[in-house]
Amino acid sequence: MVQTPAEVPAPDPVTGTGEAGSSGVARMTGSAGPAGASGASRHPGDPEGPAPVGTPPGAPRIPQDSVRLRLSVSYDGTDFSGWAHQPTRRTVAGVLLGELTRVFRTVDNLTVAGRTDAGVHATGQVCHVDVPAAAWEALAPSIVRRLAGLLPGDVRVLAVEVAPEHFDARFAALRRRYEYRVCDGPSGPAPLARRNTLGWPRPLDLEALSAASRGLLGEHDFAAYCKRRDGATTIRNLLRLDWRRDPDEVLVATVEADAFCHSMVRSLIGALIAVGEGRRPVGWPGEQLTSAVRVDAVGVAPAHGLTLVNVDYPAPGEYLARMAVTRNMRALTPQPPEVHAGPPAP
Repeated sequence: MVQTPAEVPAPDPVTGTGEAGSSGVARMTGSAGPAGASGASRHPGDPEGPAPVGTPPGAPRIPQDSVRLRLSVSYDGTDFSGWAHQPTRRTVAGVLLGELTRVFRTVDNLTVAGRTDAGVHATGQVCHVDVPAAAWEALAPSIVRRLAGLLPGDVRVLAVEVAPEHFDARFAALRRRYEYRVCDGPSGPAPLARRNTLGWPRPLDLEALSAASRGLLGEHDFAAYCKRRDGATTIRNLLRLDWRRDPDEVLVATVEADAFCHSMVRSLIGALIAVGEGRRPVGWPGEQLTSAVRVDAVGVAPAHGLTLVNVDYPAPGEYLARMAVTRNMRALTPQPPEVHAGPPAP
């Protein structure tokens, strides 16, 4: 079904946004009951007791006799209330934790690279968990196939491997990449694409979309495009924002940053769509970067067009350095003052 422009500003009723913020983390511990399938969860603290001698500052704490696993995960977000565990709602973390607990009996510290919200999809999500080393050794050869037989059809674990030392799915990430799909063809999205592609009722100008996107690149305070959270910064470094038109009349925006604040990707898309259909001038999205608060005129694009496609990490030996950078509160990089040449000497 083609959605009308009036539907764009409405946020998700559950969580309001569809992309990971710098707080994109879901940490919990599962412990199986007698049947081994309850997936009960609690918020864990660090393992009890002092860190082992020689542990570098800031290094992840892994429970004794456990091993950290890196999981590659894909899901159709349509019927999920987002990634983050919510006791009364169906979430990706809740479903995944339940089946991991069924298999491993004990699962600690489920942590995700990019916390997606209700209706948002992922083909390249990354998370980590800590499980008993003995259980991993026994299950490693068959774990992907075993999980495929347990998980529902809208979520899949694509790969599981022992994480390199000091790996943290959230804090060690260098950048996250999303794609947003919009079909402006007269017939709307193809039936098989309707769950991950927004239908738009008017033509969109690719050149205008591209030109407006260039004005948003770089490090800025994206407060105009973010839902404010107490204690969280809205300064981000937008590394990539470009558009292409595929042969099936679908426009695809690729958006990449070191991290995204709450509602940022879908707000950027909402502002750019307004340019693409001629309701706003090309310079308008960039002009909003001067605002220190959320701009009500910036619409939030619907969740289902958005997909997390990739998370990049540095080389294993650089995890700790990257984690230190990620944990620091950002401030805009000071710009050198402009130098204006005076009149020529007489």
